[in-house]
Amino acid sequence: MSDAREGSNQSLSQQHIFTDIDEKWMKLALSAASRAAVEGEVPVGAVIVKHNSLIAQASNSPIEFSDPTAHAEIIAIRKAAEKMKNYRLPETTLYVTLEPCVMCIGAIIHARIERLVFGANDPKTGAVCSLYTIGSDSRLNHTLNINGGLLAEQCAQLLKDFFKQKRMSKKIAKKEIM
Repeated sequence: MSDAREGSNQSLSQQHIFTDIDEKWMKLALSAASRAAVEGEVPVGAVIVKHNSLIAQASNSPIEFSDPTAHAEIIAIRKAAEKMKNYRLPETTLYVTLEPCVMCIGAIIHARIERLVFGANDPKTGAVCSLYTIGSDSRLNHTLNINGGLLAEQCAQLLKDFFKQKRMSKKIAKKEIM
């Protein structure tokens, strides 16, 4: 394993060199995403770290909680805020397997997270670089360091496999009905 990996994300203005530590935390987020898939949730995982210590880890859980806001990032932010006893999360990094949506990047900004590292781009709802550039909008009262593309292929493949399996299950169910 090399000491650094380049993340290329054409929508972001810079390339970033990822470290082994970044990869370690993203792999933990991928584990959380895999757990979500097993539960039938869209496989997205998030991890919040401060000074290289794990503060919170979460998986997408809107179905489990009957809560449309129960995205991995939101749950991780709630857990981290509770653990740190502060609604602000300064000096933290959030690792997430999929580019955050509008709701999640809003929460990330309000929590004052210092750095966001995400895996796969989200061309349908991504609010960091794919559809919007909310996290880097200088008109807001907080901007953060954003690095995308870490383990992007693995993060994207997990999502592709999940949705492929969902489509296959629907086809099988449809044939059984006939």
